[in-house]
Amino acid sequence: MNFNKTKFIQFSTKIKLGTSTYIDHEYNNIENSQSTSFLGLILDRTLSWQLHIDKICAKLKSACYVLRTLNPILTVCNLKTIYFSYIHSIITYGIIFWGNSTASNEVFKLQKRAIRIITNSHSRTSCRSLFKELKILPLQSQYILSLAVYVAKNIDDFTIKSDIHSINTRYKSNLHPPSLRLAKSQKGVYYAGIKIYNCLPLKIRELSGEIKYFNRSLKKFLLRGSFYTMEEFLNWAYIHDLNTMYL
Repeated sequence: MNFNKTKFIQFSTKIKLGTSTYIDHEYNNIENSQSTSFLGLILDRTLSWQLHIDKICAKLKSACYVLRTLNPILTVCNLKTIYFSYIHSIITYGIIFWGNSTASNEVFKLQKRAIRIITNSHSRTSCRSLFKELKILPLQSQYILSLAVYVAKNIDDFTIKSDIHSINTRYKSNLHPPSLRLAKSQKGVYYAGIKIYNCLPLKIRELSGEIKYFNRSLKKFLLRGSFYTMEEFLNWAYIHDLNTMYL
């Protein structure tokens, strides 16, 4: 009698790893797997995204080689076209899931390498002004944009604070975050999306019903800051919010 081998993945935290499990069911051998691929995303058992990011980095290294090879014969405009058609599509796919992983810094380093190649800059040149010059968002800024657009598109799936209480405060239009204890859960799409969306300038949030204009306005805002980290964005948004209050 033939047995079909199938696998399952048991998710766990890094501190408390799952136990090794072997199951027989209706002539199927079901084995525990360390990772699995789903819709082009590689999921590992602790959701560290390291395996998926390793896959992204391999593609980005090849893309940087292509840019370096074509750099002497193409204009900056042509190289930007290659960047957006190849590198940008790789970086943005599934970024709302893996973009806040600590391992994502490896992707950011390769993105900066590509930017330096396009602009013929030295390997130690700061890229912040280059990102602004090329109108390309740094990795964390792209993560913020993609996640905020996701929230705006699915705003009906979130709870507004004014729906919970009737107190008239300046934060009544903010989204209400769920109570979560695990840091891994707080890094998830739903919770992180609420945190980012609530920090956006009110004028941008008011465009949520028009995704095209919301996307365009938020990208302009993020290009001004060219944020390298989430902390930079949160501080910038806080200062911008204070300035708006006292205008």
